Amino acid sequence: MKILFISLGCDKNLVDTEVMLGLLASRGYEMTDDETQADIIVINTCCFIHDAKEESIQNILEMAEYKKSGRAKALIVTGCLAQRYRQEILDEIPEVDEVLGTTAYDKILDAVDAALAGKQEVMLSDIDALPLPDTKRLVTTGGHFAYLKIAEGCDKHCTYCIIPKIRGNFRSVPMERLVKEAEGLAEQGVKELILVAQETTLYGKDLYGEKSLHVLLRELAKISGIRWIRILYCYPEEITDELIQVMKEEPKVCHYLDLPIQHANDEILKRMGRRTSKQELVDIIGKLRREIPDICLRTTLITGFPGETKEQHEELMDFVDEMEFDRLGVFTYSPEEDTPAAVMPDQIDEEVKEARQAELMELQQDIAFDNAQDMVGREMLVMIEGKVADENAYVGRTYRDAPNVDGLIFINTDEELLSGDFARVKVTGAVDYDLIGELL
Repeated sequence: MKILFISLGCDKNLVDTEVMLGLLASRGYEMTDDETQADIIVINTCCFIHDAKEESIQNILEMAEYKKSGRAKALIVTGCLAQRYRQEILDEIPEVDEVLGTTAYDKILDAVDAALAGKQEVMLSDIDALPLPDTKRLVTTGGHFAYLKIAEGCDKHCTYCIIPKIRGNFRSVPMERLVKEAEGLAEQGVKELILVAQETTLYGKDLYGEKSLHVLLRELAKISGIRWIRILYCYPEEITDELIQVMKEEPKVCHYLDLPIQHANDEILKRMGRRTSKQELVDIIGKLRREIPDICLRTTLITGFPGETKEQHEELMDFVDEMEFDRLGVFTYSPEEDTPAAVMPDQIDEEVKEARQAELMELQQDIAFDNAQDMVGREMLVMIEGKVADENAYVGRTYRDAPNVDGLIFINTDEELLSGDFARVKVTGAVDYDLIGELL
């Protein structure tokens, strides 16, 4: 039987998808990307913000039509939207057969069996469970890089965020399990590990009594075949001297950190439930750049948070201008039900949020374009991602570029390169966010 799998949302969700695909493949199911040929359709959903929720619902409704009129015999919904609105999904969309919560994805085979038997039900596990099925993940990222989810859940309880209610408390994956998984990925040809969690910097605190990300990094760096290790979602207040030291000493650890800071005004940060002040952000960013001069810093911001004044927005603009982040994304605030921020007074109009977002992104664009020009003349190691169609050119990424969110480098050469190859490249130009280079 053929299964169509739709994975929505973040890279943490994608790891869950790959585990489910591995379980399904072990049973002998065949995968398809053609909904008209699918016997079973599985949608791994997201509901982090309003737009993600709408995308998930739209996908469920579209696939429900294939359940009614096509060959599909079963429709299964998993992930965050399934956890949060499980009964509503079954009540409102009767074509859905099975709903799996966020910690029940290891039950996907049972869900398929139940759906094919004509059952309609919700499958849940304890929200603080940590599914660790003994299966080989089916990597969907092209084979040369893969995400390694090192923890689940979050204890921060920021006032705008629903994640702790649908993903549970923070819990680390045991280190020996992660090393084994990473070794398996390396055997499949993976050369770049991208460490993800709701928050990576707290890794190990619950298991080992202290933050242990630096220990994990040293263990992962021992794995033959792994060339790069990239760290995402580092809360700035949790960055330790030990983490900085391992980044300096271990050549496989990319000089790249993703720091989700969200804002720079102290009053807004406090109402967001964040654990840092503006000065503390300035201090940690300054420390990182002093200790690791070539570090690439990425961050995300929320604009239009309830009560944000024009002056507070201007303060954020000044902060971005001063800090000159290498990479930056801006989200407009999305009020999520069952969060404290959703019922705060002085909600901001959508057009104001969007105007402020546009101002921040225009400012960041100038910074990013200048940073790209500063790369001209540098020699860099590049991971090849693929060939440019009908041209003697390849596209790749430097250590400064996480896949799917950052820039690219285009390399003109007559030599034949393969995806996953590493090449020494001299940067010869920059176009907007991207670089141009020549093979050395």
